[in-house]
Amino acid sequence: MSRRPTIKEVSKLAGVSFKTVSRVLNNEKNVSDETRRRVEQAVADLNFRPSMAARTLAGRKSFQIGLLYDNPDPYYVYHLQAGAQDRCTQLGYRLLSQPVDSAAPALVANVLALIDETHLDGLILTPPITQSADLIDALDGRSIETVGIGPDLHADRGRSVAIDDLRAAQDMTAHLIALGHRRIGFVAGPPGHPSATLRLNGYRAALDAARLAFDPALVVAGDYSLQGGRAAGAALLGGGGARPDAIFASSDAMAAGVLAVAHELAIEVPGALAIAGFNDSDLASAVWPPLTTVRQPIRDLGHAAADLLLTPDQRPDRLILPHAIVTRASTGEPR
Repeated sequence: MSRRPTIKEVSKLAGVSFKTVSRVLNNEKNVSDETRRRVEQAVADLNFRPSMAARTLAGRKSFQIGLLYDNPDPYYVYHLQAGAQDRCTQLGYRLLSQPVDSAAPALVANVLALIDETHLDGLILTPPITQSADLIDALDGRSIETVGIGPDLHADRGRSVAIDDLRAAQDMTAHLIALGHRRIGFVAGPPGHPSATLRLNGYRAALDAARLAFDPALVVAGDYSLQGGRAAGAALLGGGGARPDAIFASSDAMAAGVLAVAHELAIEVPGALAIAGFNDSDLASAVWPPLTTVRQPIRDLGHAAADLLLTPDQRPDRLILPHAIVTRASTGEPR
């Protein structure tokens, strides 16, 4: 087994003191760009990996952060974790991902217990966890640094990274209108998620801009899950009334559920029904026909959240990442 390089060997190769190497590894200030570059190059040349235990003993940090989530969409959660993990690895931190029940009475106690057990240096919070004022208060009281992913109601109390959910939903609805669709159904997200309200408002804004009447009968509640999409699809497509000629579901998982119901009812997609989703998850291109969707840069959101948490002085407190409309075979002009 080859010998593990030491921090002193890194300092010798970089031509700096081992304390300077330690400051660079800990991402501390007061290190010039040239010195940082030399140390990082030496670390790469020697394939040096700092000891997590030694770093923890040397200071008050655990070099671990947590990501808390309560979301039924596994694609969304996976890519958030992957993006955050990428940045943590680059900065020498570990990421602890933990599912929680945001509606549980013991939410605050459970999260504080997690912090006590693991000594986390900070937390990435995802909706709807970001809506818990009690949790935000408790974390503020513990001086725990947090970054929220997605829109939240407490943006003035912490840092956050998101996309413009309202504009993204407005853009997708406008795209369907431009194709010629007029009866556009909408599958909303769960009420506890602020993105759900913003996406519904974006859908309505596009209808208003096109001078199309809003019909509450064309809006069905969902929960961002495949099963929720199936239930919504059955409600919109299985009744005896006039069917919509397009359905915009506010997550890809729900859009896939709607698509499954359309197949079961022998409704041609996109000939008789256009279907669009939101996220551009792996699922969007795995179903048939592949889904037109809003591309939300989920992995980039996770990466940016970890970056914002670990290098706060180098970034603004609020980041809005761009979205895009991705057109695939599930949408087209109505027959």
